[in-house]
Amino acid sequence: MQFSLGNYITRALGAAMLGLTLVGASACSTTETLTPVATVAPVPEKFSAIVIDAGTGQTLYSANAEQTRFPASLTKMMTLYLLFQALESGKISRDTPIPVSPNAAGKPASKLYIKAGSTIPVDTAIRALVVKSANDVATAVAEFLAGGSEERFAQIMTQQARALGMSRTRFTNASGLPDPDQVTTATDMARLSVALKSRFPQYYAYFSLRSFEYDGKTIRGHNKALDMIPGADGLKTGYTRASGFNLATSARRNGRYLVGVVMGEDSSKIRDQRMTQLIEYYAFRR
Repeated sequence: MQFSLGNYITRALGAAMLGLTLVGASACSTTETLTPVATVAPVPEKFSAIVIDAGTGQTLYSANAEQTRFPASLTKMMTLYLLFQALESGKISRDTPIPVSPNAAGKPASKLYIKAGSTIPVDTAIRALVVKSANDVATAVAEFLAGGSEERFAQIMTQQARALGMSRTRFTNASGLPDPDQVTTATDMARLSVALKSRFPQYYAYFSLRSFEYDGKTIRGHNKALDMIPGADGLKTGYTRASGFNLATSARRNGRYLVGVVMGEDSSKIRDQRMTQLIEYYAFRR
């Protein structure tokens, strides 16, 4: 079975996301802007970040947030957005089997090592994308939802990005594997983060998973920010050599629901520490 998103997305785009406008950044001097990040480590050249109050849309912190960066596996947030959209439409269920092509099975790690000719249930695919960041599963999902073509799926991803106001994002694949033409910004990824929470609250708990069971094994994730940041309930890590270490985080702190995106860090440890400081600082700053 294959499900085509084309017609469904065309109908859904108009209602997709009113209310996702991000209010302009609060006026911060250079010193104030660096206050919550400078104590972690020197800021790398390709660093970019944003923190927003998802309840009001106010931008609380912004550093190079409009400059294009490589999304790496943050890409899978959009792959999941479209998979959630298909679920919500009722055209597929969490039990629907997704076929695995040789192309999907052959993708490099990180991967679940699914075999060509096999199938994977939608529910397991979601868990594999969130926890394992599995590139083979991302490609299988793309081919399943777009009639066998990951290229077509990437076009739909970009179309959906525009509908969400992600004006500087372009997708060329479903996984985030390196491609110089696949770019985004911290601001755009914040928009997508808010959209996932507001559009699909019924599925959002997936983003707080630390592990899942597959083929008799416990597959553990590496989003340590979930345990480092009080109130964190998502979202996604990403890394390629070109992108650096990326992270999108959502957390409820001090009566605020904050979304943060950090991109281009030099290590996962620094990335996670930087995000922890940003969320903690702006949760209590009024």
